[in-house]
Amino acid sequence: MENEKKGISSRKSRRDFVKNTALFTGGAMLLPNMQMSGMANVFNDKKLKIALVGCGGRGTGAAVQALNADDNVELVAMADAFEDRLQGSLANISKEMGETKKVNVPEKNRFVGFDGAQKAMDLADVVILATPPGFRPQHFEYAINNGKHVFMEKPVATDVPGVRKVLAAAKKAKENKLNVVVGLQRHYQDNYLAAIDQLKQDKIGKIVSGQVYWNSAGVWVRERQPGQTELEYQMRNWYYFNWLCGDHILEQHIHNIDVANWFIGEYPISAQGMGGRQVRNGKDHGEIFDHHFVEYTYPSGAVIASQCRHQPETMSRVSEFFQGTKGTVSTEGDNATLKDWSGNILFEHRGKDDPNPYQVEHIKLFESIRNGGVIANAENGAKSTMTAILGRMATYSGKVVKWDEAMQSNLALVPENLNWDSPAPVKPNADGWYDIPTPGKSIVM
Repeated sequence: MENEKKGISSRKSRRDFVKNTALFTGGAMLLPNMQMSGMANVFNDKKLKIALVGCGGRGTGAAVQALNADDNVELVAMADAFEDRLQGSLANISKEMGETKKVNVPEKNRFVGFDGAQKAMDLADVVILATPPGFRPQHFEYAINNGKHVFMEKPVATDVPGVRKVLAAAKKAKENKLNVVVGLQRHYQDNYLAAIDQLKQDKIGKIVSGQVYWNSAGVWVRERQPGQTELEYQMRNWYYFNWLCGDHILEQHIHNIDVANWFIGEYPISAQGMGGRQVRNGKDHGEIFDHHFVEYTYPSGAVIASQCRHQPETMSRVSEFFQGTKGTVSTEGDNATLKDWSGNILFEHRGKDDPNPYQVEHIKLFESIRNGGVIANAENGAKSTMTAILGRMATYSGKVVKWDEAMQSNLALVPENLNWDSPAPVKPNADGWYDIPTPGKSIVM
């Protein structure tokens, strides 16, 4: 379901979308007193140069969506740790864009290795950050320090020091009027926007509880290949190592956790929960869990039950359900439904023809750049990232973890200044197994 929405084409044309969709979207902040029809085109018709950092499937899709979002943009630079990924991505982007002449990445602008990101960003006005999330804080910081507008995928960090770095850069981005869109695309999805509008009208009262889900069969695994160093293996199989991915409660379930924060209008003060690895427990599965269950408590007193699972042949569900003092709200696929406590439908959104939110977020980004607006998604992106990390801390430790205490953590998972001669941040034992977090024993802060 989710992967289908990540497609590189939109369900409606850009022209239809601009005609029929409002300027303001949930999670986006624009400078006040700016109307679309009256805003000066501060970039005139300048060709905006794009750099792609991270050339996997998501980066490739995001680059095509960015190129389709504006009539006068050009992809000029690309960077990835691996040459085969960069070349494959470039071929796919070129094929998708056809004869548009929006892809102009000469050999000298294709950067391979750990130091390539900065070189690519230096050549662009707008950067797409789509590497494994462990690298996101340092890339985002560099982009903002060098005056770039940014689209960055979620999550925005894998550890607390990274979250703090993103929060600091987010503040600077706002001060310097730089646009930042984070790939929590539900903030640009019509059924969620319709639901949040109903919540603002107090249709179901105050949210007091809820359940958020990302239960599925799991994702890809990349087996170790002959001749690989430990670092290269972990980089290729990045989903299963916390310094790169942060566990699936962070990399994937952040979407649903973010919706809870958004609908409640707060971030949690504490978390407690449990988890483990019962089914997905091979050597190629690194160090992460295959299931998490977390209870988040919010300042208002609301309690959210969060569950995510990567186990084949089990219940599959990716959705959110909340209970308010006057009724309920549920989101499923493209739909949203509000009911009172007698079961009567108060509001219903059926969105099978809605525009693709993955395309919408790029359209909004380039419209804002062109028209002098400021979209500021980074702070929420960092705090929803922190919410998921808080949940991981709770499941790994088996203890109640408080937000304020967790935010002081100096446990850094991602080394500085990595190169191909660096040791891998985590190492297997002599039999090829990695240390697995153990509740009651593991250090999480």
